[in-house]
Amino acid sequence: MAQPLPTSRETTVQQDDFLVSKTDTKGRITYANPSFIKMTGFSEAELLGKPHNIVRHPAMPKIIFKLLWEEILNKREIFAYVQNMSKDGGFYWVYANVTPSFDVRGSVIGYYSVRRKPNPKALEIIKPLYEKLLSIEKSSGIEASSKYLDELLKEKGVSYDEFSNNIQRL
Repeated sequence: MAQPLPTSRETTVQQDDFLVSKTDTKGRITYANPSFIKMTGFSEAELLGKPHNIVRHPAMPKIIFKLLWEEILNKREIFAYVQNMSKDGGFYWVYANVTPSFDVRGSVIGYYSVRRKPNPKALEIIKPLYEKLLSIEKSSGIEASSKYLDELLKEKGVSYDEFSNNIQRL
């Protein structure tokens, strides 16, 4: 399935919507709830078994996904702002919580993500930050964007997770 070209058409997640998906340990979708399916514009059959990055928007800085994977591979949950792309090329912003799923022995068997509407005040902070990170990545690579983000968070005295939670509460 060819990736659509991004458009400027934004869809807003509704306040009471929870977009839920589960993946295996390789990031392939094993479950998608009706709200997630509707928001993406894909059918359930088009989503199941596909890499979760089927909804990745090219305007997302790679450093955010690197950070996300570092956290969940270390068996920690993470909260992150994500701009996703729907099947038609439109986009939507979410505030995502991604959590490892464990078997009875404590081994990771997959990942569970619940997304909700981001605080519009938080997006006023996140959008320019992500634009800056993406610009740095394009000119100097992911290591440079990682350094920029690390320095910003160090200056604020918080982790990315704390930063994202703090601005969600604005």
